[in-house]
Amino acid sequence: MRRLITAAVLVAGAGLAGPALAYDGTKCKAAGNCWEPKPGFPEKVAGSKYDPKHDPKELNKQSESIKGMEERNKKRIEAAKKTGKFEYDVSKISSN
Repeated sequence: MRRLITAAVLVAGAGLAGPALAYDGTKCKAAGNCWEPKPGFPEKVAGSKYDPKHDPKELNKQSESIKGMEERNKKRIEAAKKTGKFEYDVSKISSN
């Protein structure tokens, strides 16, 4: 019985690995460059109807928020060096 179960597991494992081993890389443009668009889609997205055309204002929101975060952290560190106590809430830090 144990041999039968082991044989069944090996056959099932071979069946799952078969499709992965069958790929021979014939559609690769170069070694490791095997991307290709799905049928019906353009080779390049930029300029096509699938191009998302992101708004520059939306793209800059993250960099603006990072700048604000860095400014707040700078205030926190300066206040901690002066007072010896770290205060997370920037509004509680005096500007003196």
